[in-house]
Parts: sequence; C-alpha cells; structure tokens
Amino acid sequence: MSKVIFDMSMSLDGFVVATGSTPEEPLGKGGEQLHEWAMGGDSSRSELVAAVVSKAGAYICGRRTYDDSLRWWKANGPTGPARLPLFVVTHRAPEISPEGGVYTFVTDGIESALRQAEETAGGKDVYVMGGPDVGRQFIRAGLVDHIGVHVVPVLFGGGKRFFDGIGDDHIRLEVVSVVDTPPATHLLYRVVK
Repeated sequence: MSKVIFDMSMSLDGFVVATGSTPEEPLGKGGEQLHEWAMGGDSSRSELVAAVVSKAGAYICGRRTYDDSLRWWKANGPTGPARLPLFVVTHRAPEISPEGGVYTFVTDGIESALRQAEETAGGKDVYVMGGPDVGRQFIRAGLVDHIGVHVVPVLFGGGKRFFDGIGDDHIRLEVVSVVDTPPATHLLYRVVK
C-alpha cells in the first residue's frame, strides 16, 4: 500500500521560500540554496535521491510549483529521466503543457489527485512536493503518512514558512530516520494517527 509523504527542503529557521520571490526567482533571493543538497555531485546526495525515486510511484504538487518549475523540468517532470507521473492540483488546467509530458492536471481536489496518484503508483509511495500550500491541505485533511524535511544550514530570516496554517490541533510525529550530510540534515517522521 502506498505511503503519502509530504517532502520539502527548508532553512534552519523554517522557511521554504526566501523573501523577494519573483517569477524569475520563485524561491526568493538566495532560495535556491534549499535545493543545492539535491543537485550536488557527492555520493550521499546521489544515494538519497536515488532511494527516494526508487520508492516513489507518483508525485503530487500544486499549480504554482508546476508553473514555477516547468522551465527546468520540461516534459520529464521533477524526476528527470525516471519520468515518474506528476499530478498537479489546480483550479484550471493550463491551455498548453509539454507534449509527451508526465503531467496530469486534477481540478477536483486533493482527494481526487491522491486517488489517481495511488492508482498509478501501484503500491509505491506518493510524494507531495513543491510548495507548502498543497502539502498543508494534505496535512489538514489527515492524508499524510510521513513528513520528510531536508534542513539546510542557512537562516533566511523571512519568507514563506513550511508549517504555517496547518491548524490549531497538535500533530504527533515519530522519528523514522535522521541522515546527516554536510549540505543538509534529512529527517523523516511518521504521522501518528
């Protein structure tokens, strides 16, 4: 059975987007530092990314993440040559999408996106990624099994926080794993239900 994992990189002070976000710099001024751990050439990065992709069967993101990232992802999506399917939660599908792309646009909510992603994943994990807005919707709806956090050693001092707006109820977590690498500390928690 698929696990649903909300997975993001954040600064040590809890931001997933730095201040000054623009269409040219969707992660804000200097915000690309959050993903450098995944883009480097060291073996620890390669092993971590390969482990996630091998367990993943599908991904879900919101429309803003799709719009901001398409110029880098192109038709292959965030997993590049692995070409795993990406379900984009949106109010309205774009008029144009890359031909032969891995994208499915879901206009009837997160539950529908999850159902389609799980069917496509064939028992593998479903990752909710990109911006925090869709992830928070999944958390509030009780649809997340695990939360992955890649804590990057940088302080932004402002921007968009990872967990703002998840509600007033406490959500208990259990540590599944902690992997420390020089570019980031990788935490995985199980949501206690």
